[in-house]
Amino acid sequence: MIIDAHLHCTGRETTDDVLRTLDEAGIDVGVLLAPFLGDGYSLDDAASLRRANEHLARLVRHHPDRLVGFAVVDPRHPDAPDDLRHAIEDLGLRGCKMVPTGWYPYEERVQPVFAVANEHALPLLFHSGIFIDGRSGRFCRPTYFEALRDHPRTRVALAHMGWPWTDEALAVALIDRIHGVPHERAQFRLDISFGPPPPYRREVLTRMLDVLGAGSLQFGSDCFLPCSGAHVRERKQWVVDLMDELDLGADTRERMWSGTAAAWLGLPATAGTHAGAHASTHAGSNSDRPHAGLLAGTGGGGGGGGDYAPRPWRPVCC
Repeated sequence: MIIDAHLHCTGRETTDDVLRTLDEAGIDVGVLLAPFLGDGYSLDDAASLRRANEHLARLVRHHPDRLVGFAVVDPRHPDAPDDLRHAIEDLGLRGCKMVPTGWYPYEERVQPVFAVANEHALPLLFHSGIFIDGRSGRFCRPTYFEALRDHPRTRVALAHMGWPWTDEALAVALIDRIHGVPHERAQFRLDISFGPPPPYRREVLTRMLDVLGAGSLQFGSDCFLPCSGAHVRERKQWVVDLMDELDLGADTRERMWSGTAAAWLGLPATAGTHAGAHASTHAGSNSDRPHAGLLAGTGGGGGGGGDYAPRPWRPVCC
């Protein structure tokens, strides 16, 4: 099974559009984010976000097995806690995406939204790291999301591995591992969608696997719908190529393609895999266990614990 844990809606897509894209791309389940970037939707306009959530609810309503809808709210708006509650309880959406722009995750004024999310034990997806459109990423440093630990029932995914602050993102997620929390019950995990530029991707992913393990990493294409299945498939292929370079084993790949996201979403675990996902899977003995020395504080280098042997990298996209 493959879960695309990061798909943007624009308000122009139909349910048929989305299902066709997923089928063409070989994606079993898509996490769809309510529109908030253009086409009449804006984080600055609370009414537009309500319309966005209603659009998404209609889009996913009849396909709960394949489409998981995430509301979008902006905690700066006074009615945001009520809007999130309505989206979950009345519209049937199953998680929430938030983008810190103009607010910091540790501010008192945004905690009421997090409290509603905690009440419902929601999976949350946050933009973390810089933006590519010129906005300042100063609100999105990964360590700022430690404030979510005051809301321990939330299940948090930090998008883009926090690039360029990937070590910060790793440190935030590592706390669960240090305390022995199983991957499926961890509060934090990292979305590996478009973030580090190609020359950095192998290095960053290697470090994440060595320290956190694949159970803390999940695939997301970060594509904007409506789009062709080929577009999503291209993003998926970037990950396949990188997995092949690192000679990752089947269990590690399965966790990154679906296992981590399924636990985040509260979906049933499945042993099935999509036929197209693992065409290049290597039958190795790679372990998902993070490097024992790192967790024990005794040091240790990348690739320790027999996870995989580093190889010369090649750019996977441009």
